[in-house]
Amino acid sequence: MDEVRRLIVLGELKSDMPLPSVRQLAADLRLNPNTIVQAYRELEREGVVYVRRGHGTFVSAQLKLPEERKRILANVVARALIEAQRNGISPDEFAAGIIEATQPASKALVKQAKEA
Repeated sequence: MDEVRRLIVLGELKSDMPLPSVRQLAADLRLNPNTIVQAYRELEREGVVYVRRGHGTFVSAQLKLPEERKRILANVVARALIEAQRNGISPDEFAAGIIEATQPASKALVKQAKEA
C-alpha cells in the first residue's frame, strides 16, 4: 500500500490510471490474492483508489497530494525514530540530528534562491 501511495505522490501513477489486477499483482509479488484484495480495499477506504466493477481498480482523481506527502513523511520519520531508539538514541538526540543533517541542504537552497 505504501508503494502505491509513494508512486502517486511522485507522479508515476496518475489520476484514473488502472492498477494491476488482483491476480496479476498477487502473481508478480508471490502473495495470496486475498492479501492484495485487502490492500486494495484499504486504499479504497482511504480514497487513494476507486473500483469500477468489472473494469478494475484505478487511482483516485480526488487524492489530496499534500496530505498524502505528510502521511508518507510521518511514516518515514516514525520508522527512523524507532530505529534510532533501538540504537539508544533519545528522541531529543534524534531531532537534533535531523536538524544538523539537513542544515547543509537548507543552506544550499537559500544560496540558490539568492543567486536566482
